[in-house]
Amino acid sequence: MTIKTNALKSIAVAITLSCGALSLSATAHDTHAHQSDASTKALETAVAGDHRTAKNKARDQYRNPIETLSFFGFKPSMTVVEITPGGGWYTEILAPALKGKGTLYGAHYPDTGEDNYYSNSRKKLVKKLASDVVFSEVVLTDFTPRQQSELAPQGTADLVLTFRNLHNWKDAGVEQVFKDAFNALKPGGVLGVVEHRLPAGVDAEKARGYVSETKTIKQAKAAGFRFAGSSEVNANAKDLAIHPKGVWTLPPRLALEDKDREKYLAIGESDRMTLKFVKPAK
Repeated sequence: MTIKTNALKSIAVAITLSCGALSLSATAHDTHAHQSDASTKALETAVAGDHRTAKNKARDQYRNPIETLSFFGFKPSMTVVEITPGGGWYTEILAPALKGKGTLYGAHYPDTGEDNYYSNSRKKLVKKLASDVVFSEVVLTDFTPRQQSELAPQGTADLVLTFRNLHNWKDAGVEQVFKDAFNALKPGGVLGVVEHRLPAGVDAEKARGYVSETKTIKQAKAAGFRFAGSSEVNANAKDLAIHPKGVWTLPPRLALEDKDREKYLAIGESDRMTLKFVKPAK
């Protein structure tokens, strides 16, 4: 009888422990789901904001900002670095989504006081950031292509992002910026890359502005990153990558202006790779 009683007690304990584990698992799942919903809501609100122009909103169909940032694991409480924000297209989304909870660094070309593309680009961004309170918490840092740059204080970033920049930096520049991103990120932090994708077997000289996905993954690994996966959210099967004026033949640039305009509008913006890398935890 004692043996049976002990056996029953053991079963009861096992059931209690199992129920406890299931309860903890359910709680963790609910917490994750809640965080995911909150992140999506923050992005949706930012994307729909009145501070964004109709022209910029029209590009959402090609840039897919909510899906792209969700793939990279964006959360409103993160410290995020955007490398060379340019005209601030993504800044318009990241700044309000992070405002009050997280931090956004814009690692942009320094203003050297000269009348050139780099200084003028910085001046335009500074002017934009001053134009609306939604940008009031953005912190600008200096980034110089092909030189070591502190994108953010070392080991502080959760997420470093670069959108359609690799083709400008060339191989040496890409290798350096990946090292800079690695230094800025916390262990476990994410590097998110979106870039015009060079089709396999196509010569880069014939597809100007497009970049090899295989080479990009190799370069990121050489900087210490682990490849965590890719998404086809920004893919465009209509883009075959060989155009008279390279990727700039396509919208929004439309480098041929009115020549074959409808043809290139029908193709849409470029086919893009969307790659996620992780800085290994120590």
